[in-house]
Amino acid sequence: MRNIYILLGILFSVNAFAATPQELLKQYEVQAKQENAAFTGFSADAGASFFRTERAHSNGKQVSCATCHTSDPRNQGKTRANKVIEPMAPIVNAKRFTDPAKVEKWFGRNCKDVLERACTAKEKGDYIQFMLSVK
Repeated sequence: MRNIYILLGILFSVNAFAATPQELLKQYEVQAKQENAAFTGFSADAGASFFRTERAHSNGKQVSCATCHTSDPRNQGKTRANKVIEPMAPIVNAKRFTDPAKVEKWFGRNCKDVLERACTAKEKGDYIQFMLSVK
């Protein structure tokens, strides 16, 4: 039960204070250091690899973040239900990574859908760092 309160506290701290992608990255940095003392920082290259790497899903299909979001984060994607997903790259979608509750909601859903597990703070930070690097 104590772990649930710790997790809720961490999520609340991310949700309560981040208003820019950089502030959100700072919060994920704190979490990443808690998850792994050897953490040294986020990597746009690791984020790009994370975004594009196809993984074997339990349903037998190969999936990646790019499956729905397209290989170019500056473009609109589509959900499996054929709904439009606005571009992920903040350079073309200034609202990306500015609402911590939405960021956590979508990492929660999409990590479960693609990885079949929760993303680590490092994975989230690498992903955001990659999106910020897209020009």
